Parts: sequence; C-alpha cells; structure tokens
Amino acid sequence: MNIEASLEDNLKKLELIVRELETGKNGLDESIKKFEHGVRLYKNCKKQIDNAEKKIKVLTDELQEEDY
Repeated sequence: MNIEASLEDNLKKLELIVRELETGKNGLDESIKKFEHGVRLYKNCKKQIDNAEKKIKVLTDELQEEDY
C-alpha cells in the first residue's frame, strides 16, 4: 500500500476504495481498514495538490516580478 505514488495513481486507488465501500459487501473490519487507507490516500493527495499550488504560486510570482 504505497501512498507515495503519483497523485493520479492515488486518486485511482481512492476511487476504487470508495466504490468498494459503497457496495457494502465487505465486513466491518475490512471496511474500516479500507476506510483508514482511503483517509491516508486523501491526505497524501491533498498534500500533493497543496505542494503543486505552492509551486505554481512561486512561479507566477516570479513571472510577475519579471514583468516590472
């Protein structure tokens, strides 16, 4: 269960977990394990998106500084 994968891979895994949980076919223990893994994936995705936004902000600021 590698949560350090790319954003796209983590989103795909998260979507699979959500679909599995929506079916209700897993027992309680398995559902809780999948939910916990989904939370970790979500946090990692959020972190990756936040980092990308910060990079874009820095690059945008640099471009604006060059315009002056």
